[in-house]
Amino acid sequence: MTANKSSIHSKVIILGSGPAGLTAAVYTARANLKPLLIHGPLPGGQLTTTTEVENFPGFEHGVMGPDLMMNMEKQAKRFGTEIKTDVILESSLKNRPFVLKGQSGTEYTCDVLIIATGASAKYLNIPGEKELMGYGVSTCATCDGAFFREKDIVVIGGGDSACEEASFLTRFGKKVYLIHRRDELRASKIMQDRVRSNPKIELMLSKIPVDIQGTKQGGVTGLNLKDTKTGENTLFKCDAVFLGIGHTPNTALFKDQIDMDENGYLATKPNSTYTNIPGVFACGDVQDHVFRQAITAAGSGCMSAIEAERWLEGQGEHWDLKALGG
Repeated sequence: MTANKSSIHSKVIILGSGPAGLTAAVYTARANLKPLLIHGPLPGGQLTTTTEVENFPGFEHGVMGPDLMMNMEKQAKRFGTEIKTDVILESSLKNRPFVLKGQSGTEYTCDVLIIATGASAKYLNIPGEKELMGYGVSTCATCDGAFFREKDIVVIGGGDSACEEASFLTRFGKKVYLIHRRDELRASKIMQDRVRSNPKIELMLSKIPVDIQGTKQGGVTGLNLKDTKTGENTLFKCDAVFLGIGHTPNTALFKDQIDMDENGYLATKPNSTYTNIPGVFACGDVQDHVFRQAITAAGSGCMSAIEAERWLEGQGEHWDLKALGG
């Protein structure tokens, strides 16, 4: 890698430091590709907002989300990954080397770009939401539902995501309350029918959450709701609040350059992490709106690294396939 004050060139640049980005870093570093990983001011992805992770293989008794990400970062560094903190403001992917411009004033260029910028959960931006995230407030039923067995659980939202979350949470909760601001759900008919026919789900329509009550020590105790028709405010007691109002993929940087679906997720070729631009790969939640799990993100990070190495080899670049496990 060569560098000066305002320009850095790397064979491989990885954007994002969640499970996908860091796994891609481990694999490309072990192949002696000397990757540069760039992350924003809050490294580690969504797992840094999670307390205990129980469904990541290899941790019998669970692991704290921030600890898992810290260990992944140490592992990536051990094999030679260079990590920088910067916010990428612009990208130019029309020609190689690809060009990325950082908020720091640095211009980064690379021959391969692996995008692992993830997706950000949508928030209500009400008091108590951020403070109790990981302490009874969650954006992932699959991740955290098991913590609330035989508890009263609230799901906020009215679309397919909220209905899916509510249905899943009935496996654990004593009762699941689906709260939506309108007087009817906006989910597909099949999802609405599934929710309405489930005896463990109760619909609470025309309600807006005002704030979430509780403490980090004791967890969520309830939330204040405003009736959109009467204006009446009531305190509703519950043990957990799951936000089911969707995610926003962090892809604005690549608009009009990389093919995306209607929701802004990067489109990849079937069974691969290839985008429509040769040499640009996408992994993790930035291209996965179905599973959104740490383990699937890590798996696709592995895929992107192997595909990037093989693509480079096809361009006349020769690296150590054995180190990659290929």
